Amino acid sequence: MENSCLFCRIVAGEIPATIVHRTETTVAFRDIDPKAPTHVLVIPVTHHADVVALAGDPAAAADVLAAAAKVAEIEGLTAGFRVIFNTGRDGGQEVFHVHAHVVGGAPLGPMLARS
Repeated sequence: MENSCLFCRIVAGEIPATIVHRTETTVAFRDIDPKAPTHVLVIPVTHHADVVALAGDPAAAADVLAAAAKVAEIEGLTAGFRVIFNTGRDGGQEVFHVHAHVVGGAPLGPMLARS
């Protein structure tokens, strides 16, 4: 655990979160600033800064993806959903503990906003 990491502190139970799904290796909880009717974050219990670091641990990466699929099932996202990893500041990552955003519950529109 990284003492200053917000998501490590959620894993440790130091910061409350609305848990949707938990396994031995992952925790899924509702985003506090949802961008869709369903917006759940899925994180590995072990700290990996970003998706590049997560790729170095194939078992943890597989567990995160399996948990994301389970969250979609739990949330009833049968019409479709997205799994998004923001990586690095330019990629929009705000918390540097890798996390997958599972979003859905309504038509999501284009992948990226046109600038």
